Amino acid sequence: MRLSKTAHTSHPWRIHQLASDFSVEDVWSFRTPGAGPDDFPTMLAAMRATGGLVKQRVASLRDRLPSDVRDAFRGPDNESMPLKAVYELDMEAARELANQTVHTLMHLGWVHGANGDHELRMAVLVKPNGWFGRLYMAAIAPFRYLIVYPALTRQWERAWRDRNHAEAEYQEGTSR
Repeated sequence: MRLSKTAHTSHPWRIHQLASDFSVEDVWSFRTPGAGPDDFPTMLAAMRATGGLVKQRVASLRDRLPSDVRDAFRGPDNESMPLKAVYELDMEAARELANQTVHTLMHLGWVHGANGDHELRMAVLVKPNGWFGRLYMAAIAPFRYLIVYPALTRQWERAWRDRNHAEAEYQEGTSR
Protein backbone atom coordinates (compact mmCIF):
# COMPACT_ATOMS: atom_id res chain seq x y z
CA MET A 1 0.00 0.00 0.00
CA ARG A 2 1.35 3.42 -0.94
CA LEU A 3 1.81 5.84 1.96
CA SER A 4 2.46 9.56 2.33
CA LYS A 5 6.07 10.70 2.50
CA THR A 6 5.51 11.76 6.12
CA ALA A 7 4.95 8.09 7.02
CA HIS A 8 8.72 7.83 6.47
CA THR A 9 9.96 11.28 7.46
CA SER A 10 8.08 11.32 10.79
CA HIS A 11 10.09 8.35 12.14
CA PRO A 12 13.48 8.98 13.74
CA TRP A 13 15.33 6.72 11.30
CA ARG A 14 19.15 6.88 11.09
CA ILE A 15 18.86 7.27 7.32
CA HIS A 16 17.69 10.87 7.82
CA GLN A 17 21.12 11.82 9.22
CA LEU A 18 23.01 9.90 6.55
CA ALA A 19 21.11 10.90 3.41
CA SER A 20 19.87 14.44 3.98
CA ASP A 21 20.87 15.30 0.39
CA PHE A 22 18.47 12.66 -1.03
CA SER A 23 14.77 13.23 -1.75
CA VAL A 24 12.04 10.84 -0.62
CA GLU A 25 10.49 9.55 -3.84
CA ASP A 26 8.05 6.87 -2.63
CA VAL A 27 6.88 5.21 0.60
CA TRP A 28 5.12 1.83 0.73
CA SER A 29 3.84 -0.54 3.39
CA PHE A 30 3.89 -4.35 3.06
CA ARG A 31 1.63 -6.75 4.94
CA THR A 32 3.40 -9.07 7.37
CA PRO A 33 0.60 -10.81 9.32
CA GLY A 34 1.63 -12.06 12.73
CA ALA A 35 4.92 -10.15 12.73
CA GLY A 36 6.30 -9.00 16.06
CA PRO A 37 8.89 -6.43 17.03
CA ASP A 38 11.79 -8.90 16.79
CA ASP A 39 10.91 -10.24 13.30
CA PHE A 40 12.70 -7.60 11.20
CA PRO A 41 15.84 -9.74 10.66
CA THR A 42 13.57 -12.62 9.67
CA MET A 43 11.82 -10.42 7.09
CA LEU A 44 15.16 -9.28 5.68
CA ALA A 45 16.31 -12.91 5.38
CA ALA A 46 13.08 -13.85 3.60
CA MET A 47 13.57 -10.97 1.16
CA ARG A 48 17.18 -11.96 0.44
CA ALA A 49 16.06 -15.50 -0.33
CA THR A 50 13.81 -14.22 -3.14
CA GLY A 51 16.62 -12.45 -4.86
CA GLY A 52 23.30 -7.61 -11.47
CA LEU A 53 26.07 -6.39 -10.23
CA VAL A 54 26.01 -2.62 -10.26
CA LYS A 55 28.82 -0.26 -11.16
CA GLN A 56 29.22 2.44 -8.55
CA ARG A 57 29.52 5.87 -10.16
CA VAL A 58 29.51 7.78 -6.88
CA ALA A 59 30.76 7.13 -3.37
CA SER A 60 28.72 4.59 -1.45
CA LEU A 61 26.55 5.74 1.42
CA ARG A 62 28.64 3.29 3.50
CA ASP A 63 31.40 5.94 3.38
CA ARG A 64 29.16 8.25 5.47
CA LEU A 65 28.29 5.77 8.21
CA PRO A 66 29.16 6.76 11.78
CA SER A 67 31.15 4.13 13.65
CA ASP A 68 28.17 2.80 15.64
CA VAL A 69 26.30 2.02 12.40
CA ARG A 70 29.40 0.87 10.50
CA ASP A 71 30.26 -1.56 13.29
CA ALA A 72 26.69 -2.92 13.42
CA PHE A 73 25.72 -6.01 11.44
CA ARG A 74 25.53 -5.03 7.78
CA GLY A 75 23.88 -8.17 6.50
CA PRO A 76 24.97 -10.40 3.65
CA ASP A 77 24.53 -9.36 0.06
CA ASN A 78 22.70 -11.54 -2.41
CA GLU A 79 24.56 -11.15 -5.71
CA SER A 80 21.28 -11.41 -7.65
CA MET A 81 19.91 -8.30 -5.92
CA PRO A 82 20.73 -5.07 -7.77
CA LEU A 83 20.70 -3.00 -4.57
CA LYS A 84 23.68 -3.58 -2.27
CA ALA A 85 23.55 -3.58 1.53
CA VAL A 86 24.63 -0.40 3.29
CA TYR A 87 23.58 -1.29 6.84
CA GLU A 88 21.14 -3.39 8.86
CA LEU A 89 20.10 -2.40 12.36
CA ASP A 90 17.44 -3.83 14.67
CA MET A 91 14.54 -1.93 13.09
CA GLU A 92 15.87 -0.48 9.84
CA ALA A 93 18.11 -1.27 6.89
CA ALA A 94 19.34 0.53 3.81
CA ARG A 95 20.41 -0.73 0.38
CA GLU A 96 21.72 1.30 -2.55
CA LEU A 97 22.18 1.38 -6.28
CA ALA A 98 24.27 3.98 -8.07
CA ASN A 99 24.69 4.37 -11.81
CA GLN A 100 25.12 7.10 -14.40
CA THR A 101 21.51 8.21 -14.00
CA VAL A 102 20.70 8.18 -10.29
CA HIS A 103 21.93 7.23 -6.83
CA THR A 104 19.02 5.38 -5.19
CA LEU A 105 18.52 4.26 -1.61
CA MET A 106 15.93 1.74 -0.50
CA HIS A 107 15.23 2.23 3.19
CA LEU A 108 13.39 -0.55 5.00
CA GLY A 109 11.84 0.12 8.38
CA TRP A 110 10.00 -2.13 10.81
CA VAL A 111 7.06 -0.30 12.41
CA HIS A 112 4.12 -1.12 14.64
CA GLY A 113 1.12 -1.31 12.31
CA ALA A 114 -2.47 -0.24 12.85
CA ASN A 115 -3.68 -3.84 13.30
CA GLY A 116 -1.24 -4.60 16.14
CA ASP A 117 1.26 -6.52 14.02
CA HIS A 118 4.51 -5.05 12.81
CA GLU A 119 4.83 -4.19 9.14
CA LEU A 120 7.58 -3.50 6.68
CA ARG A 121 7.85 0.03 5.34
CA MET A 122 9.92 0.83 2.29
CA ALA A 123 11.01 4.33 1.32
CA VAL A 124 12.84 5.06 -1.91
CA LEU A 125 15.23 8.01 -1.70
CA VAL A 126 16.94 9.38 -4.79
CA LYS A 127 19.60 11.79 -5.88
CA PRO A 128 19.42 12.19 -9.68
CA ASN A 129 22.68 12.72 -11.56
CA GLY A 130 22.04 15.89 -13.54
CA TRP A 131 19.18 16.81 -15.82
CA PHE A 132 19.13 13.37 -17.46
CA GLY A 133 18.64 11.74 -14.05
CA ARG A 134 15.69 14.02 -13.28
CA LEU A 135 14.17 13.29 -16.69
CA TYR A 136 14.71 9.55 -16.17
CA MET A 137 12.97 9.60 -12.77
CA ALA A 138 9.97 11.38 -14.26
CA ALA A 139 9.82 8.99 -17.22
CA ILE A 140 9.90 5.79 -15.14
CA ALA A 141 7.33 6.91 -12.54
CA PRO A 142 4.39 5.11 -14.23
CA PHE A 143 6.50 1.96 -14.63
CA ARG A 144 7.39 2.02 -10.90
CA TYR A 145 3.77 2.42 -9.80
CA LEU A 146 2.20 -0.02 -12.28
CA ILE A 147 4.85 -2.77 -12.43
CA VAL A 148 7.80 -2.49 -10.01
CA TYR A 149 6.09 -1.75 -6.68
CA PRO A 150 3.16 -4.14 -7.18
CA ALA A 151 5.63 -6.91 -8.10
CA LEU A 152 7.76 -6.15 -5.01
CA THR A 153 4.65 -6.17 -2.87
CA ARG A 154 3.60 -9.60 -4.12
CA GLN A 155 7.13 -11.00 -3.85
CA TRP A 156 7.87 -9.74 -0.33
CA GLU A 157 4.45 -10.56 1.08
CA ARG A 158 4.72 -14.06 -0.44
CA ALA A 159 8.20 -14.45 1.09
CA TRP A 160 6.75 -13.56 4.50
CA ARG A 161 3.80 -15.99 4.11
CA ASP A 162 6.07 -18.79 2.85
CA ARG A 163 8.46 -18.24 5.73
CA ASN A 164 5.57 -18.41 8.21
CA HIS A 165 4.21 -21.61 6.60
CA ALA A 166 7.65 -23.26 6.69
CA GLU A 167 8.10 -22.28 10.33
CA ALA A 168 4.64 -23.63 11.25
CA GLU A 169 5.39 -26.94 9.50
CA TYR A 170 8.73 -27.18 11.32
CA GLN A 171 7.07 -26.47 14.67
CA GLU A 172 4.44 -29.10 13.94
CA GLY A 173 7.08 -31.67 12.96
CA THR A 174 9.18 -31.12 16.10
CA SER A 175 6.19 -31.36 18.43
CA ARG A 176 5.33 -34.92 17.35
